[in-house]
Amino acid sequence: MAKQSSTPKVVTKKHIARLERERRQVNLIRGIAIAGILIVASLIGYGYLKVNFLALREPVAEVNGVKVMTGEWQERVKFQRIQMLNVYSQYSFYQQNFGIDYSQQMQQVVSMLQSPEIIGQQVLDQMTNEVLIRQEAEKRGITVSNDEIEKEVQKNFSFFPDGTPTPTVTPTEFSYPTLTSQQLTLYPSTSTAAPTEELTSTPGTTATPDESTTATPTSTAAPSTPTLVPEPPTATATPYTLEGFKTQYDDMLKNLETSNISEKTVRSIYEVELLRKKLLDELTKDTPRSEEQVWARHILVETEAEASVNYEILKQGDDFAELARKVSKDTGSGANGGDLGWFSKGAMVAEFDAAAFSQKIGEIGKPVKSEFGYHIIQVLDRQELPLSADQYEQKKETAFNDWLTAAKEAATITTYDVWKENVPTEPNLPAQ
Repeated sequence: MAKQSSTPKVVTKKHIARLERERRQVNLIRGIAIAGILIVASLIGYGYLKVNFLALREPVAEVNGVKVMTGEWQERVKFQRIQMLNVYSQYSFYQQNFGIDYSQQMQQVVSMLQSPEIIGQQVLDQMTNEVLIRQEAEKRGITVSNDEIEKEVQKNFSFFPDGTPTPTVTPTEFSYPTLTSQQLTLYPSTSTAAPTEELTSTPGTTATPDESTTATPTSTAAPSTPTLVPEPPTATATPYTLEGFKTQYDDMLKNLETSNISEKTVRSIYEVELLRKKLLDELTKDTPRSEEQVWARHILVETEAEASVNYEILKQGDDFAELARKVSKDTGSGANGGDLGWFSKGAMVAEFDAAAFSQKIGEIGKPVKSEFGYHIIQVLDRQELPLSADQYEQKKETAFNDWLTAAKEAATITTYDVWKENVPTEPNLPAQ
C-alpha cells in the first residue's frame, strides 16, 4: 500500500484575516456580555443600597438646619403602628373578657392603620416639634441624663426600685365664695341660709359647661410623644424585681427588633419626653395660680326672634331659671336653671366669652349669637379664684402649646415629599 505524502497546509492571508475577525467578534460578544452583567449587577447593587442605605439617609424634613432622616422617621412610624396595635389588643381583650363594647374604638384604630399617609404626616409633625424642643432645651441648658432615662423606662414598666413615688401633684383644696346678698337676690333658690356680705369659704358645686358653649382651643395642641403601651393584661403578676423588669424590657426590645426598631430610637423617645417636661416647667414657671372667673347662666334658643321674645319676658321680671328649664335648648344647663357654674376665659365660644366677661353682675345681656344659636346671658358673679391642680396643669399645657406654635412659625422648616413614597405599612393586623 503506497504511503501518502503529508504536504503542509498552506495558510493564506485570507484565512488568517478570517480567523482574526472571528476572534475579535468573540471578544466583542464576551465583552458586551460581561458589561451587561456588570451593569445589571450595579443596578441591583445600587437598588439595594438605595433601599437599605442611601434612601434611609435622605431627609424627610429640615428644621432650622437639623435634618430628620428617612430611616429615623420610618422607625418612628413603625413604632406608632405598634402602639396602635397594642391599643387595639387592649380593646379586644376587655371586650372579650369583660363584655365592654369597644367595636367603635377598634374600628377607628383599623381605619388609621389603613391610612399610612396620615400616620406618616402625624409622625413627621411630631418629630418636627421634637427638634424644636431639643433646640430650645439646649439654648436653656436643659439636659437629661442616662440615669433619668433609665428611671423613666423603669417607671413605664411600673418598676420602682426605691419604692413607689408619692404623687407630686395633689388636688388644690379650695371652694367658691358663698353668695352675697346681691347674688342671693339673683339666685334665691341656691340657698336657704341668711345672706352674708362676707366672702367666706364654703364647699360648692359647679355645672359643667355644655358643648354648645365650650370653645374649640385657640391653639393647636402638638401631637404628644408616644408612650409605650403595655401588652394586654395576663394572668402573670407584674414582676417588681430588677430581673423581672429586665426580662420584660428585653422582650419588648426583641419584639421591636422584628420591625427594625432599635433600642436607640426607643430611648430617644423617653429622652425627648423628659426634655419636654423640663422645658414645660421652665417656660411656665411664672404661670399664675389664680385667674379671673365668671359664674353665669344662660338660655339658648334657635332663632333671633325667639331670643328677642324671651329677652323681653325676662326684662319684665320673669324667673330666669324657670324660663331656662322651659325653653333652653342647652338641656344640660337648662335642667339646672341655665347655670353654667364658674369658668375661665377661653372656656366658652368666643362670642359667649366676650359677653360674659364684659357684662355687669346681675345684668341680663342682649342676645348673643354664636354657632350654636342665640344666648341670653346673666352674670351672677366675677372673682379672681385659685386654680385647681387640673386647671393649673391645663393652663401650663396651653401656654406650652402656644410657645410651640410660635416657635414653629418662627422656625425655618422644610419638608420633602420623598416621605410619601416611603411610608411604612407594617406592622399591621393579621389578615382575617
